[in-house]
Amino acid sequence: MEDMKSLEFLASNSKEIIEKQVDSYRQQHSYAGTIIGVTVLFIPFFLNSLDGTFQITQYISIVPIVLFIVAMLLLLSIFRTKPLDQAFSVSKYRDFLNKTYKDILLNEIEANVRSYNKNISVTEKGNKRYTLGVSLITIALLISIVLLLSNQFFKLEKAPTKVQVVNTIETLGQNHK
Repeated sequence: MEDMKSLEFLASNSKEIIEKQVDSYRQQHSYAGTIIGVTVLFIPFFLNSLDGTFQITQYISIVPIVLFIVAMLLLLSIFRTKPLDQAFSVSKYRDFLNKTYKDILLNEIEANVRSYNKNISVTEKGNKRYTLGVSLITIALLISIVLLLSNQFFKLEKAPTKVQVVNTIETLGQNHK
C-alpha cells in the first residue's frame, strides 16, 4: 500500500511539472505577442517624433529601428515552435484497460518524464529567443528615448522666413497707365 502512495505522489507531481511547463510556454507566447504589439505601435511614434531633427540623429535612429525589427523577428519565431508534448495520450487509454493500477502509474510517470525531457529543447530555445528579443527591445527603447529627449533639447534653429510685401493696388495702377 505504501508503494502505491509513493507512485501516486510521483505520478501527480510529474503531471504538475508538465502542466507548469506548458503553462509557462503559453505565458511566454502571450507576453511575446503583447511586446510585439506595443513595439509595432511605438515605431511610427518614434519615427514621427524625429521629423526635423539633425541629420546625424536621423542616421542614429536607424540603430533602434534595426534592433526593433530583429527583436520582433525573434519573438515571432517563438510562435513557429512545435507544440509541447503533454505526456499521457488519450489514444493510449485502451492499452491500459487490462493493466494493473501500479502499471498505469508507472507508465504515467515514465510518459511525464519523457515528455518533460522532450520539451526541454523547445522551451530552452524559446526562452533564449524571448530573452534576446526583450533585451534588444530594451536597448532599442533606451536609444530611442535618448534620441527623443535630445531632439527636445537640441532643436534645429530655423532661419526666419522672409516675406516680401507687394502692394498690389499700386502695382495694378501703374500697369494700367
